Amino acid sequence: MALPTRNQVSEDLKWDLSRVFENDDAWEKEYDNVANDIKDLANLKGTLSKSGKDLYEGISAMLEVSRRLEKVYVYATMSSDVDTSNSHYLGYAAKVQSLASQFSAATAFVDPEILSIPKEKLTQFIKDEPRLDQYHHRLELVTRRRPYTLSADQEKLVADASDALGVSSNTFNVLTNSDMQYGFTQDDNGEMVQLSDGLYSLLIQSQNREVRKGAFEAMYDTYGQFENSLASTLSGVTKAHNYNAKVHKYESARQAALDANGVPTIVYDTLIKEVDSHLNLLHRYVALRKKILGLKDLQMYDMYVPLTGKPSLSYNFEQAKQEAKKALVPLGEDYLKHVDYIFNNRVIDVVESQNKVTGAYSGGSYDTDPYELLNWEDNIDSLYTLVHETGHSVHSWYTRNTQPYVYGDYPIFVAEIASTTNENILTEYFLDHVTDPKTRAFVLNYYLDSFKGTLFRQTQFAEFEQFIHEADAQGQPLTADILDKFYGDLNQRYYGPSVEEGGDIAKEWARIPHFYYNFYVYQYATGFAAATALANNVVHGTDAQRQAYIGFLKAGSSDYPTEIMKKAGVDMTKPAYLEEAFKTFEERLNEFEKLIDEL
Repeated sequence: MALPTRNQVSEDLKWDLSRVFENDDAWEKEYDNVANDIKDLANLKGTLSKSGKDLYEGISAMLEVSRRLEKVYVYATMSSDVDTSNSHYLGYAAKVQSLASQFSAATAFVDPEILSIPKEKLTQFIKDEPRLDQYHHRLELVTRRRPYTLSADQEKLVADASDALGVSSNTFNVLTNSDMQYGFTQDDNGEMVQLSDGLYSLLIQSQNREVRKGAFEAMYDTYGQFENSLASTLSGVTKAHNYNAKVHKYESARQAALDANGVPTIVYDTLIKEVDSHLNLLHRYVALRKKILGLKDLQMYDMYVPLTGKPSLSYNFEQAKQEAKKALVPLGEDYLKHVDYIFNNRVIDVVESQNKVTGAYSGGSYDTDPYELLNWEDNIDSLYTLVHETGHSVHSWYTRNTQPYVYGDYPIFVAEIASTTNENILTEYFLDHVTDPKTRAFVLNYYLDSFKGTLFRQTQFAEFEQFIHEADAQGQPLTADILDKFYGDLNQRYYGPSVEEGGDIAKEWARIPHFYYNFYVYQYATGFAAATALANNVVHGTDAQRQAYIGFLKAGSSDYPTEIMKKAGVDMTKPAYLEEAFKTFEERLNEFEKLIDEL
């Protein structure tokens, strides 16, 4: 059955962007105004260090333009995302991305100029201008990076070079999204179909092992043909990360990336240490998978097939909304009020349609509703996705309606925590209400696979990412052979002796876009573990713990992310939250093993 075109989708299943801008004319007018105001920001250069009043007015002017730019950006990119064949909105998206780059270049002087103000003088500025108090944390974030910030002219040179330094990442995107064509493979109906990323994610879960194997081989045959080129693009982006870190006098790209979010490297080190010390749990789960599937030679393409078959749980969108609201009851009436608004006011773009971007996300800006993009299917995965993205959206609503614009977004480090906490609350809801053994086994399998795919797998990625940056910094060439060898050995260490050694999984590094994001993936793992602890607090804890969680949702970027998490009840510089996550995994693995024996 062919996907509907955008015009064929019912209006009530589309998001309403007229609440962002009434129409394209209104957007174009504001785009022009923002473009002109960005040019005017150059007039602020040299004024910030004159007085507390000048500093306050300069920061405020910059933030005001940034705030309006975000709204312009949201309308353009979201209009394009629902139909990427629409050249009109593709043009809008390209224009606004260029405008964002212009804003970055135009404001590159700000932090260096603030740093040029001696500490004593800055303290006096704050005394002289009480309005600067609202920017206290913003100023602290700048001044704490004093050892790593260049002069204004040097920072502008680095900012101007960002397009050139991003070429490798852009090349990867073009190669993998446009130029690379996958081969044909057999689907579950026995028909030969051309593989795509979306189809691969379905076929690799097929109950038919030959279908899984065929999809896996077709995928990696294609990546194998481009492996040397992809090693070059990955090497290029790694060199860019290392260059930026070196020029800013950081010890490593990892330190630079984490410091940008105010996260100490002990968080990264603790994650890897704790996961490595609990790999026996993953080995045990993989061995159970091999036993349940009845395989003599467990392969990596057997790692994603549900162990309990197709679930008995199925929901259309309306049913899913009702189920989600029931599951999220422990979060309280005020939280549910915002969920209800999101579900019933056309801020969700629901169905899959031709040329709509794949996947799901929660977006919007400080002055808009938190919008959600979905590609709905009537299954439990889509219910989990709805709950996940709504976690982001309510987090955004609380932050934007509690914090001033300067702190009205949340750090990347905590971005996945609210969404994954919702997923964990949904799992708790199912385990509290589902009594049918087969359905309960499915829910447990779903959780265990999510844990495997997030906490274990993303930490595996984090170890690989650390390796490539350290190897490049030491002058080691990142050839395809070197990358294959390290990744293959790392994968074997993670999944253990029950998985057959070798094979094309060693090439998996070539298809992971997150390796181009500069030490991003570890945050999925830390976020998942923290979410496990927070969900336990929300569902089984005290009113004080639940209120602490809502306080976390309201905090935005008003403090360092690890400090925000401490206030929520999770110290991510210490291993306790990870140990709690592994304890939950082991308990559910125990129950799953018992259920499987009884079925």
